[in-house]
Amino acid sequence: MIQQVEFTLQARKRGFHLITSEVLRNLPSPLPRVGMLNLFVKHTSCALSINENADPDVRTDMEEIFNRLVREGEPYYEHTLEGLDDMPAHAKSTLAGVSLNIPITNGRLNLGTWQGVYLCEFRDYGGPRRVVATVMGE
Repeated sequence: MIQQVEFTLQARKRGFHLITSEVLRNLPSPLPRVGMLNLFVKHTSCALSINENADPDVRTDMEEIFNRLVREGEPYYEHTLEGLDDMPAHAKSTLAGVSLNIPITNGRLNLGTWQGVYLCEFRDYGGPRRVVATVMGE
């Protein structure tokens, strides 16, 4: 069985946002007993990641780390027409990636105890983000 849905995440400000519950609400139900979920975000200035789901300080620290890795307003940027945060957002998206694969076991996402799905929003205001979820399994 393969099922695919496309849904829109609510708009969020720049930062790392835990979206596991929003993803789960939009998945086909029931999930297969055994399978794989692929999530793909259809944008070039945000990313998806799996990371700490308990301590919100991790999300703040991740934002700081990415902002130090890829700074705004560098004089060598040529792509500057869409604002200071745009070119760094494209670079951060490439570093973090736009898709995830998550195993499905016994009809549930097989995430670790402290793992959650993040939307990594790299624009000050990126707007609503479109995600394609493909569920494969039996």
